[in-house]
Amino acid sequence: MNFSAVAPKVFKAVLALDAAARDGLDPVLLELVQIRASQINRCAYCIDYHTSDARKAGETEERVYQLSAWEESSLYTEKERAALALTEAVTLLPQGVPDEVYHEAARQFDEKELAQLIALIFTVNAWNRMNVATRKTPGTP
Repeated sequence: MNFSAVAPKVFKAVLALDAAARDGLDPVLLELVQIRASQINRCAYCIDYHTSDARKAGETEERVYQLSAWEESSLYTEKERAALALTEAVTLLPQGVPDEVYHEAARQFDEKELAQLIALIFTVNAWNRMNVATRKTPGTP
């Protein structure tokens, strides 16, 4: 299904949400968050899309490759680790967001940045769900 063609109002609303969620966030960090959520959600289209954007933003191949095992890697900053932990908790929401994960994110990000980060996480999850449900894969329009 070409979701943007059959539900253009919804698609445009998600695009607007996406643009608003990105405001003020570091371009590399936002791509890491989007890749990690997409890995968890098994969204091949978004993994492909965001790894490409991460490279354009200056991200290294090594960090992209190690993202699925970020907890065991020494390549990520404390701030990135807090963002990735929050990404996993919000993406796997039925398990809840542990207090220590939220508090570490709140320690690493000011309140506005944290709000933007949470918005980015729920937005990429919306994209993942849209693309997985409609069978969108890399190379499809």
